[in-house]
Amino acid sequence: MKTFAFYISEYGYGHAARCTALIREMLQVRNDIRIIVCHSYALGFIRESLREYEDRVIFHDVKTDVGYVLKEYSLELDSEKLQRTHDMFYEELPEKVHREVCFLTPFCVDCIVSDISPIAFEIGNRLGVPTVGISNFTWYTAYEHVLSVKSLKVLEDMYEKMDYFYLLAGGIEKQWARENTLSFNFYSRKADPLEVSRIRLELNPTGKKKLIFIPLGMKIDVGNITDLSLWNDEDSVFIVSSNMDVQHPNVHQIPNDYTESQNYVAAANCIISKAGWGTVGEAIVHEKPLVILNRKEMNEDQNTIHFLRYNQLCELTTWEELQHINPREYIKDTSFEYENDVSNIVAHIFLKKYKRCMNLSEKEGTILG
Repeated sequence: MKTFAFYISEYGYGHAARCTALIREMLQVRNDIRIIVCHSYALGFIRESLREYEDRVIFHDVKTDVGYVLKEYSLELDSEKLQRTHDMFYEELPEKVHREVCFLTPFCVDCIVSDISPIAFEIGNRLGVPTVGISNFTWYTAYEHVLSVKSLKVLEDMYEKMDYFYLLAGGIEKQWARENTLSFNFYSRKADPLEVSRIRLELNPTGKKKLIFIPLGMKIDVGNITDLSLWNDEDSVFIVSSNMDVQHPNVHQIPNDYTESQNYVAAANCIISKAGWGTVGEAIVHEKPLVILNRKEMNEDQNTIHFLRYNQLCELTTWEELQHINPREYIKDTSFEYENDVSNIVAHIFLKKYKRCMNLSEKEGTILG
């Protein structure tokens, strides 16, 4: 039995959702592996999503990083609060890493995969276990013009202990990996066609309306937005995240206990979202018209937006403009040439582990034994 530990970033549900896609694929492809999920914020979500594999998954409740800290009722970054929160978290770094090393040692972990918690690479280095980073960004890049030089140095030192980096579409990063960097396109959890049909029938029984999905993210609170004129479009049904505070007859809130939001993406006629890579990936994989809310102070967002705009995969708007747009103007036929890359990524994860166990030399992407 081979063991893979996943360290998943704490910010919202995006990292958790895309790691769920990878873990599901890994467990479906191979019966001789087990997964240790290391995470805190969305651990319940991940546990529910992997219920059918629970005999091969260990859930370890540990806070893996800080993520973003936003201003109240806003999509904007709160730089001062982020610096304070970051300092508090990393004050305990030596003790946290020691506890994780002690926890993982008895499991004889074969590989640590991180999306994209920096402590995972420090832990892997201490254990002598190969590490794979999978992301479109690192928190070093995300914080580069926000945190102090001292804080950035802490992150840099950990990321430089990454062995392999699987850089996802839109990512612009330095060469962190000690061994190899590979590039991959979008991937997401797979939609269930029967569930997609059920959603469409429930929300649009006549088939005459358009379904507009507006997921802003589970860690974003923009306050009560019931009065937005956007909702008054009688020819549309708006789908929003369970955490969004809006009461309107044209708005459907995803149930709080519903974990498979990719089905709503697949059911929708148009997606309006911040540039979160997970939602963007689901929209691209399911070939949906995509409207991105521009947040200029977010490095990660701007890199993703640049990629999308360059490849003509999205339209751009702002939160202020959103309140007055006609979303049906963005609905058009799309034909994106992007297949779900989840199987390809998982194949590379397994290939590296297999070659390491065979004790082959480090050439052409294999791992030293």
